Amino acid sequence: MPEREGSNPFISSMDTFEKIAYQEGYQVIAGVDEVGRGPLAGPVVAAAVILPPDYVNTEINDSKKLPAEKREILYKIIHKDAVAIGTGIVDTETIDHINILKATLQAMREAVLELPTSPDFLLIDGLHRIPVITPQKPLVKGDSLSISIAAASIIAKVTRDRIMEIYHRQFPQYNFIQNKGYGTKEHCEAIKQFGICKIHRKSFHVKNLKQTSIQFTP
Repeated sequence: MPEREGSNPFISSMDTFEKIAYQEGYQVIAGVDEVGRGPLAGPVVAAAVILPPDYVNTEINDSKKLPAEKREILYKIIHKDAVAIGTGIVDTETIDHINILKATLQAMREAVLELPTSPDFLLIDGLHRIPVITPQKPLVKGDSLSISIAAASIIAKVTRDRIMEIYHRQFPQYNFIQNKGYGTKEHCEAIKQFGICKIHRKSFHVKNLKQTSIQFTP
């Protein structure tokens, strides 16, 4: 169960930006984050999460700091407790066409627009504003500063991991269930051996691997 405000100083710092927004008169605050900018394969996935005012859960943190088992547990808790959740997914073909930064911002925009409850303020992980008219504040390392953004990071991470597990069953030679498409040594060796498949990002280049030696596998 979520703990009450004030029981943990770490959490009191994790809702500072939410409190500031409420004090400024905003009433519905969404945290927005993405995963999947760095991998060589697979989509970029974003999530937007609106938590209840004064919501506290001492276990919610940047998804990168949590083991997979804990993320799965928190994914279910966030879905149960959140006021609203939206996700946005941008596929590999679009990433190659418009570049990864634009694809990331597009995924974030889609996540916000998918929210069944419209937010009046956004807290966004990173440097960039997203292309929506809603007032917003980008926060560098926001997933470690805002409980709303941290919750979004967990939703986005679990969602993308599940997608990559499906792709793993289609393309087991790349072991996506372990590397999730990141440029691990094992993944790069598999690309050298098998070429690339349909979910590899052709606009990304593998270090020390000639692009001309990679053959597209439909």
